[in-house]
Amino acid sequence: MSSQPWTVAEARAKIQRTPGEANSEGPQKITKHGRTTAVVVAAEEWERKSEREFLASSPLQGSGLKIRRLPMCLRKVP
Repeated sequence: MSSQPWTVAEARAKIQRTPGEANSEGPQKITKHGRTTAVVVAAEEWERKSEREFLASSPLQGSGLKIRRLPMCLRKVP
């Protein structure tokens, strides 16, 4: 997280540079009345974490299911 959280008012004033800071300095925490209300993260980091969470939340996780491809010949395309 950023070294110092921002209030909503500060975030409004800094909104144009926030994405750049999220890329260079890591996630930027925004607070309202002293409580964290939002976090701005770089898009690449968000996508990485979202993909991991999606795969980890699969109902097949830990089921022991084994998927095997059947051997088959490829067809010729004219």
